[in-house]
Amino acid sequence: MSFYKKYIFPFLTRYDAEKIHYVVMNVLKTACSIPFVPSILRLFFEKEDTRLVRKVFGLRFKNPVGLAAGFDKNGVWTDELANLGFGFIEIGTVTPKPQLGNEKPRLFRLKPDQALINRMGFNNEGSLEAANQLRKRKSKIIIGGNIGKNKTTENDDAVYDYLKAFNDLYPYVDYFVVNVSSPNTPGLRDLQEKEPLKYILKVLERDNGRKSKPKPILLKIAPDLTNEQLDDVIEIIKETRTAGVIATNTTISRAGLETDSQTVAQIGAGGLSGKPLTNRSTEVIRYLSEKSNKAFPIIGVGGIYTAQDAIEKLNAGASLVQVYSGFIYEGPTIVKEICKGILEQTKKDK
Repeated sequence: MSFYKKYIFPFLTRYDAEKIHYVVMNVLKTACSIPFVPSILRLFFEKEDTRLVRKVFGLRFKNPVGLAAGFDKNGVWTDELANLGFGFIEIGTVTPKPQLGNEKPRLFRLKPDQALINRMGFNNEGSLEAANQLRKRKSKIIIGGNIGKNKTTENDDAVYDYLKAFNDLYPYVDYFVVNVSSPNTPGLRDLQEKEPLKYILKVLERDNGRKSKPKPILLKIAPDLTNEQLDDVIEIIKETRTAGVIATNTTISRAGLETDSQTVAQIGAGGLSGKPLTNRSTEVIRYLSEKSNKAFPIIGVGGIYTAQDAIEKLNAGASLVQVYSGFIYEGPTIVKEICKGILEQTKKDK
């Protein structure tokens, strides 16, 4: 068992999950302002090797392991997180207008399941503030911008929210993610239906095509979609020329949890992430990859805690992977461990 899992994680879990998140990240930000600390962190947590490099949707990733959206909602910690070995960082979800999100507490640990339940509700400072933060960054790490609609925006007008966030962030991110799959904004998942989704993606791609340098736009989908809905996703991706898919977001399912049902019921609504999602997200990746004949790149996310978890998603058809809950439960060595595992697998495959 690692030092982090034996001593640090148990200490962190004594505190409210959302509060300690900000405390830890602000400590990291302060530490990284001290000369030589970023270099020391990179020495401990980076794994550099040309065999880890991936070229996906026109971008060069130094390794295939990224940080999923939700961890750095406003792009305030990208420089600090870049020292922990990530190949890319996805900020957000960012909405055009600032919003507080749902009532606290809204982030919960299910330790027996190595899982999290969140109902954050797209709490963020808005797209202009996120753009301002990214404008100041110094690291060259690839940044994704995960965009969504404000809670008060009707679904019929959602496209305008996506366009506003897209244009505000456009100069400062390397790729975009259209988030219509969070369970924590009322009615948002209705936008996953074929016609409204197609419309949003077509409008964004049309606007993107007018830019001097169009940027990849990806779609993030829920793990709760049926095979018929996944077939629709494949058709939509091809028709709208969307660059790829992120599979998957959190689930509304509570099936098979080890945490006692009373505790789960007391927590209430929210998206479940972590170990319980490992197999389902891999199933979705495999289905999309095989059914589409690998027609588009997939970023795999959901229940990645070990190198083997990541390798299974890559073997299922993912080009890149992202971590979130695994980063919290396993600690900052997770990226390096996954990269080492991928390199060992590469040796075996030769």
